[in-house]
Amino acid sequence: MSPEPAAKTILVTNDDGIAAPGLVALRAALAPLGRVEVFAPDRNWSAASRTRTFHKPLRVDRVPLLDGSIGYATSGTPSDCVSLALLGLLDKKPDLIVSGINSGLNLGRDVSYSGTVAAAMEGVRMGVASVAVSYDTVRAPSDDLDYGRAAEFVKRLAAYLLEGEPLPPGILLNVNVPYAPAGRALRVKMTRLGGEAYSNYLVTGKDPHGREYYWVTGDPLTVGEEDGTDLGATAAGYVSITPIHLDMTEYSLLEKLKLWEERLDRES
Repeated sequence: MSPEPAAKTILVTNDDGIAAPGLVALRAALAPLGRVEVFAPDRNWSAASRTRTFHKPLRVDRVPLLDGSIGYATSGTPSDCVSLALLGLLDKKPDLIVSGINSGLNLGRDVSYSGTVAAAMEGVRMGVASVAVSYDTVRAPSDDLDYGRAAEFVKRLAAYLLEGEPLPPGILLNVNVPYAPAGRALRVKMTRLGGEAYSNYLVTGKDPHGREYYWVTGDPLTVGEEDGTDLGATAAGYVSITPIHLDMTEYSLLEKLKLWEERLDRES
């Protein structure tokens, strides 16, 4: 008889912190697919982008999650969590990394701020297929913040990635799940990144000691997005799946810019 295939290993992380309900829902949904290991920040690191910790040591603690399962809480960022696991704290390289489920969508140009997406980027950088997942808790009613349907969708996607055709090197999938009430099917669109997802403005004031403060904030934009974008798909109620490449080179401009070389050499 041929030996049983080895169980798949899935690394789960996030940027909302190890106590986030989206993390627990994700871990539970992925558990039937193999061995699930959780390495997540010990606090919220939303909008951390690809922040890494190089100037001080990191701590890792074995802690119970909200559902009683065990995970590892780190003092580092989402990207640190992935690095810690892959550089030696996991006993084997995972077959898949899933980052999420984030509270709120990560869309358009704003994905560059996202700690959720950054964790998946770190996984891809280190050679592991990776997925970032976000759920529209903003539009969900306060009495229906159930991550279960989003988690079940991610389970189906993860099973396909583990058993089907692997992602090309350097590619991660950014998944955004809109709010859908029970009974409404989740349909999918493959998309490209849209434009701005949030406005930005400055709030100013004075603290109780009379010192001025400045608070950069923003609101979701409601301007319609063209078909084919992640913003347009989620606004229409579709799950958006966007492939993102770590290579941000604009190859179409390289030949044109090479014409600058001689002039810039002369002027330097």
